[in-house]
Amino acid sequence: MTNTTYSYQLQPAKIRYEFFRLLPISLFVVAFGMAFGLAAVQKGLEPMQAVLMSTTVFAGASQFATLDMWGSQVAVLPLIAVVFAINSRHLLMGASLYPMLKDVAPAKRYAMLLLLTDANWAVSAQEYQNGRRNLEVIIGGGFVLWLAWIVGTLLGVYFSRLLQDPQSLGLDMVLGCFLLAMALGGNKSPRVLVAWLVAGLSSLAAYYWLPPHTHVVVGALAGGVVGYFWLEAKPQ
Repeated sequence: MTNTTYSYQLQPAKIRYEFFRLLPISLFVVAFGMAFGLAAVQKGLEPMQAVLMSTTVFAGASQFATLDMWGSQVAVLPLIAVVFAINSRHLLMGASLYPMLKDVAPAKRYAMLLLLTDANWAVSAQEYQNGRRNLEVIIGGGFVLWLAWIVGTLLGVYFSRLLQDPQSLGLDMVLGCFLLAMALGGNKSPRVLVAWLVAGLSSLAAYYWLPPHTHVVVGALAGGVVGYFWLEAKPQ
């Protein structure tokens, strides 16, 4: 048997730094956790059921979609299909991190991906485009976002009157603006911009003309195809 050496060594100090770096973003996650907790109670879930879901699932959009399908009888297969459609972007997100993940021991690699979110993935991907390797943000940033989601859910189920309508404050736009800033602040290559444009237009088209939630899959696949066959193409 041969011993495999994994060259990427996680730095505890950097993990702590990334925790506090994403702390401001986590405050907005708390607000939406409150919205989820409120909606869950209104749908008939017990407070601890809602908190347990946020703790173990940690997927905001999927959890809201689950509430839309919740009732005295739950159609399990359609529920699985919707959740898979919404979270399928994680397949491409994880694949995009593989150049760094392959240098991490498998146990650590898959454990850290449990904390992967749109926000910490965007930071890590942007820094990789700029020549820096930062997996610590997946752990530190993901941990603070996870805690914020749980705390928000707790506040929502027990103090639901604190924030009846978070969208009225414009909080639903914060993460979108953050991800847009990550996209535009990274590699300025025209090919990268084309990939983002194709992904965005494809997602919008699917949003209006295809079944609910499929726009997530369509946009991710369209941008991914452009990235794989054009951005990674080596000049002759």
